[in-house]
Amino acid sequence: MVTEKHRKPDDEKLRELILYVSTLSKDDENFGATKLNKLLFYADFLAYQRFGRPITGQEYQALPQGPAPRHLKPVIERMQRHGDLRIEEHGQFKFRRKQPVAIRMADMSKFREEEVILAHEVIQRFWKLNATQISEESHFFLGWKLAKEGETIPYSVILIGNRRPTESERRKGRALQKLAKEALAGAHR
Repeated sequence: MVTEKHRKPDDEKLRELILYVSTLSKDDENFGATKLNKLLFYADFLAYQRFGRPITGQEYQALPQGPAPRHLKPVIERMQRHGDLRIEEHGQFKFRRKQPVAIRMADMSKFREEEVILAHEVIQRFWKLNATQISEESHFFLGWKLAKEGETIPYSVILIGNRRPTESERRKGRALQKLAKEALAGAHR
């Protein structure tokens, strides 16, 4: 597995994933910039959890609305300049949805089969959620909870569970705690 310090973000793969997600989400009346952020986040972090590596390797930061790729904005702007993507605005007043619309098909040769399947699963899982709902869902993620605003969320946080320990695990923990206290007391003599 590549360590996080040595992984380079793959902007080309991010660009193709944006096109793929935008194409599959074109009929989702809730799809917009915020939802795109969260779908990319879930795809990358779940890929890290399942495969030991993210899809795009992008750096994600903690923002008030949830995790977001740090360099998404410049990548989307470049895509717009090159004619790969356009942004359509829908709605009125403060509830304007900025929907990314793919102008060309994604180059799927950039992805492994399991990455494509995972991206599709993520889109299906969150299909019915609007921007507020998917943002609230991302707030349950431990990495977002622990990071300060603007701070990078390490991929490895996805490997930490937040379930309650079983009674068996609690017993083992208490036994280890007792052993640790004894070992520390012996070290201070």
